[in-house]
Amino acid sequence: MNEKLRVGILGGTGMVGQRFISLLEDHPWFEVTTIAASPRSAGKTYEEAVGGRWKMKTPMPEKVKGIVVMNVNEVEKVAAEVDFVFSAVDMSKDEIKAIEEAYAKTETPVVSNNSAHRWTPDVPMVVPEINTEHFEVIRDQRKRLGTERGFVAVKPNCSIQSYAPVLTAWMEYEPYEVVATTYQAISGAGKTFQDWPEMVENVIPYIGGEEEKSEKEPLRIWGKVESGVIVPATSPVITCQCVRVPVLDGHTAAVFVKFKKNPTKEQLVEKLRNFAGEPQKLGLPSAPKQFIQYLEEDNRPQVKQDVDFENGMGVSVGRLREDSVYDWKFIGLSHNTVRGAAGGAVLCAEMLKAKGYIGKK
Repeated sequence: MNEKLRVGILGGTGMVGQRFISLLEDHPWFEVTTIAASPRSAGKTYEEAVGGRWKMKTPMPEKVKGIVVMNVNEVEKVAAEVDFVFSAVDMSKDEIKAIEEAYAKTETPVVSNNSAHRWTPDVPMVVPEINTEHFEVIRDQRKRLGTERGFVAVKPNCSIQSYAPVLTAWMEYEPYEVVATTYQAISGAGKTFQDWPEMVENVIPYIGGEEEKSEKEPLRIWGKVESGVIVPATSPVITCQCVRVPVLDGHTAAVFVKFKKNPTKEQLVEKLRNFAGEPQKLGLPSAPKQFIQYLEEDNRPQVKQDVDFENGMGVSVGRLREDSVYDWKFIGLSHNTVRGAAGGAVLCAEMLKAKGYIGKK
């Protein structure tokens, strides 16, 4: 590719916005040229706007330090500077829906990390290894919005990444009932331990809205496109509990599964290790070569050892064993702000570009 696409980050000063900027620092296809945030940050350089709130482990990229932050509410002005945007704005759901559609109507594609549009029937919610065919509804969404080029696409919640891909790999064995408990890192709330000292040595058994997302969003991913909308699947039925734990990055899931068919452990492990999708076939820049790894050791996966598998874009699974009530149980682990947030959105954008939905204005 000769010329990189110009990318804007909406909500670029927050933790997910920072993760976008880190991941895109040396991206071969995309270049961050515009950062937009709240009016209080507008007019400052990015370095000034973030101040002491840079939360990534790697330093702020030099290229973005001097970018003057724009007001995210000045939609036409921001849109004129970019080919497409990533959205990580911190607003109410109604405000997010409105502003993302406003950007789309300027013929600017929006790839969103936010949850506001995840249940808009003609907005695709995609894990690129699983359901890229859902991008087909963009055609119908454009009709609704009156656009030729603009649209909104989203990625799903971070909490489901450690088990939904695993269940997808096993679909031929017909899982029909799932119990999952997720142990979720504090960066999922946009926090570090410095911001949230009460999380040190603590467990909080509640994360607002998370259990409903964890139970319902996989069904939308496994759904079908019918008459220009996505119709969610009805099986497997999932029940979930979500717990906040004193870990910075990495969501772990303990999962129990019942199958209609009777797979062996060897069959299940083989399906995980061989599971791949379009990102792997196309060799997209952010795609993990191995999407799911299976670890044989009894004490894996562990956050400290495995959260950065495939640069945080892979899923780690272990402790697959027969259960006395359900058929099988396992532990899954994924990086919540890479695969589960900004990295998952970047991979979606790469797929959208590969399929011709995103290009130069």
